[in-house]
Amino acid sequence: MTDVTTRHKELYRRFLQEVFNEGRIDKVDQFLSPSYVFHDAAPGAPPGTEAVKQAVVMFRAAFPDLNITIEDLVAEGDKVCARATTRGTHRGTFLGIPATGKAVTMPGLTMVRIVDGYIMESWVRNDVVTLMKQIGAQDSKPQPGAAHGPAGPR
Repeated sequence: MTDVTTRHKELYRRFLQEVFNEGRIDKVDQFLSPSYVFHDAAPGAPPGTEAVKQAVVMFRAAFPDLNITIEDLVAEGDKVCARATTRGTHRGTFLGIPATGKAVTMPGLTMVRIVDGYIMESWVRNDVVTLMKQIGAQDSKPQPGAAHGPAGPR
């Protein structure tokens, strides 16, 4: 592993920890490029970094103890790919489902592209259907675009 890939992996780890796990919205602009592209943002989400800020606020409001654990982290060139598990307790409304107090676990995959020390773009796939089942929404479907959740740009 080169020094560049080590730096890229550490940047992504710090991003998840500080922004998602600690809820530090004020740190988003330290990690994401001003021209950042969130390829999997929900329909109607604001562009760029604002979509990530919105996702963090939404998930942390519903799951205030939100914690993303990186299970695997692979880097090559300017890309970092993570397999992660998001955990939390459903204490606020999430996609129209009132708080249940249930503990949830959601697997996800994210790829980010890093250039000059900033995340430039991301692709995020979280299993929101599994999360919805855990909070008792077996018969409901998540809103369009909701399957993208916090594992990144996350």
